Amino acid sequence: MDQKNDGVINIHRYDVSNVGDLYCAPHQYFKELEGKYSDIFLYKRTDQKDRNQLVNDIVENSLIIGGGGLLNRGSFTNQMKFYEKLAQQGKKTVLWGIGHNEKKSSLYGKINSYDVDVTKFGMAGTRDYKMPGEWLPCVSCLHELFDNSYKTTQEIGVIFHKKTIQQPSITSKFKEYPSTSNTVDLEGLINFIGRSEYIITDSYHAMYWSMLLGKKVAVIPNSSKFYDFKYDPVFTDFDNALKQVKNATIKDGLLEECRELNRNFAKRAFEYLEV
Repeated sequence: MDQKNDGVINIHRYDVSNVGDLYCAPHQYFKELEGKYSDIFLYKRTDQKDRNQLVNDIVENSLIIGGGGLLNRGSFTNQMKFYEKLAQQGKKTVLWGIGHNEKKSSLYGKINSYDVDVTKFGMAGTRDYKMPGEWLPCVSCLHELFDNSYKTTQEIGVIFHKKTIQQPSITSKFKEYPSTSNTVDLEGLINFIGRSEYIITDSYHAMYWSMLLGKKVAVIPNSSKFYDFKYDPVFTDFDNALKQVKNATIKDGLLEECRELNRNFAKRAFEYLEV
């Protein structure tokens, strides 16, 4: 189909059951993009109208792709390569805060290339500090909840990924500690983090948001994505997390650093996209 750049659409994984996926996209934070989004998984819908909606969104608009772990993940490979081809055919494309998400544990900490060439896109900001593209941490740092003050009332808080919360063999290890998951609403999750001095989690965004709030964080990795943030948390496993989280440290000024990078990127992206 003939491709156009008449407007702009933000394509990402719009998953209401995963608060990280839901809030990692720039349409949530900039008035220029308000309401302009589409779910990258619409192609999986059985309803032809849903699939046609994604097609029309792509054909008519310039594309902002991200955020989230859309690279080096089989679920998204074909679409990301498709967007790469469109970028070479005159489609305006912006990668915004996306990163690798390889599930093979043997590759954790060893990813050195993406499954697409990010230099072929119009602009490329990736959340992986050591990888191609300029470093652009998740845009969710711009949420106003991070401006609130929180009183610490619990020493250790545990945040489970939505798949882990369904595994009693894991959750039972932490039954004596306050816990939640990345399935709750954003305000509830940020308030939980704010109340905690230490956070143990296997959720990427729970790790990120905890670090933004100046918490000491230990991570149980379930994907390569945890290993390419600019500042490392403590890496551990479910059996040793309660002990090793005490080795975690705080990175001062992280919230301001991440916000400045996203605001500067937005200014350049909106000029490029003419929005």
